[in-house]
Amino acid sequence: MTNKVKKSYTREFKLEAIQLYETSEKTMAEVEIELGIAPSLLAKWRRQDGQAGQEAFPGNGNLTASEAELAHLRRENLILRQERDIPSTALRAGSKKAVGLFSNPSR
Repeated sequence: MTNKVKKSYTREFKLEAIQLYETSEKTMAEVEIELGIAPSLLAKWRRQDGQAGQEAFPGNGNLTASEAELAHLRRENLILRQERDIPSTALRAGSKKAVGLFSNPSR
């Protein structure tokens, strides 16, 4: 069993690779070999750049603006569902969470 290490490339490297392919007369495969990147990776980067434009390649752990907004809305939705469901289910069980919610008027 071989341990393959996933390489990560910077945004600048990806954009320069795309630029190199588009300005040279080389094929995509030749540019990939020259840069030492996996086959079809350059095509994937070009597609991402074409679709996302300036938001393409945000980096490790960074989300694009639309992805960040979606994550925020999903978290908010989860909280709202919990707040909606706590009174009906927790009151029957005498939950401390429900008692805390109803005893704190600042919420």
